[in-house]
Amino acid sequence: MAFDDLLAGFGSWTEQVRGRLSSNFDIAPFTWFRVGGPAQLFFNPADEADLAFFLKNLPEEIPVTVIGLGSNLLVRDGGVEGVVIRLSGKAFSDVSVTDDLVVKVGAAMPDMRFASQMARQGVAGFSFYKGIPGAIGGALRMNAGAHGSETKDRLLGARAVDRKGHIHDLTPDDLGHGYRSCNAPSDYIFTEATFQGEPGEAKALKAEMDEVSAYREDNQPTKERTGGSTFRNPDGMSAWKLVDEAGFRGFKLGGAQVSQKHTNFLLNLGDATAEDIERLGEMVRGKVRAMTGIELHWEIKRIGNFPEGVVIKPFLEDK
Repeated sequence: MAFDDLLAGFGSWTEQVRGRLSSNFDIAPFTWFRVGGPAQLFFNPADEADLAFFLKNLPEEIPVTVIGLGSNLLVRDGGVEGVVIRLSGKAFSDVSVTDDLVVKVGAAMPDMRFASQMARQGVAGFSFYKGIPGAIGGALRMNAGAHGSETKDRLLGARAVDRKGHIHDLTPDDLGHGYRSCNAPSDYIFTEATFQGEPGEAKALKAEMDEVSAYREDNQPTKERTGGSTFRNPDGMSAWKLVDEAGFRGFKLGGAQVSQKHTNFLLNLGDATAEDIERLGEMVRGKVRAMTGIELHWEIKRIGNFPEGVVIKPFLEDK
């Protein structure tokens, strides 16, 4: 499908935007599932100031959606209305480390690459990021964690741009991180994080990360088209176990499948639509609730419109 061209109605202020603006842009290749419709308007800002300028001038009625590396994202087949913003790695991946091991890192830096760079520089405390397939901005938004550590554990602060183009310096209290959650306003676009590292030995840190990588390779479908963990773990329980006990290991719907290797992962077998994947997820949620009374809630972020004539009614509302 194709959307109306937003740029045509914006006026001359867009001539001052230094980043890339693309109408009806195919964003499926920017997601790990590789499915979904186009963005009505796609924006890669040149830097933080360019992002702030764009948001300041963008008409308030135009919706804005931010995507990162697309590792935990499902774009629906009808595409995404309004503006989709993706911070480029070139402009938002700088890393600096002070003598007292205060680390500043851009929000587009991939978590895994950040972990590796810190290990090479002998800065400890970030090896857990080796097992998280997203970027720092997403880690801030979701308080991403693995292997007993979370983003909030070493966080000193962050920078973000709001929908009106104002830049904010945020403290950990402002962010209010909880389990896979953040209390910062939903319209804040993170541009940078500041962490406190600690001294480490590069060889030992590499060995630690190799262990994390080996665990991930052994236990997760890392070479498949997937969106990472599909559902949040209920309190004191494992989502994968609930899905497995409901009989979904290896179950297929259209071109989508519940992973044989880890049942909290949904896969695109190659010809799946976003509809296939979401319907499968809702089928899983419905049966788990029917069997156990336990509600599974999506960890994967689902954005965009259903195609005309398609409706996927959730079995239960997300909290």
